[in-house]
Amino acid sequence: MTLEIQFKIKNDPNFQRYIRENSYWYKILNRNPEAFKSFIEEVKEKYQLRPVDRINRAIESFELISSLFSSFR
Repeated sequence: MTLEIQFKIKNDPNFQRYIRENSYWYKILNRNPEAFKSFIEEVKEKYQLRPVDRINRAIESFELISSLFSSFR
């Protein structure tokens, strides 16, 4: 694993947590540093950090607030 990838993993708590939970990524990143992009995508999917996930959470929050307001009427 290159030093650059090690620093990126160390500086991001989500990356650290994910690589500890899924240790097979150590082997993959050691053998193929180009797989770091796949690692990032997998982390974003697991912890719902993609823009689509953020939009869905915002919509769900809006729906919750609107249902609360409608229940107060």
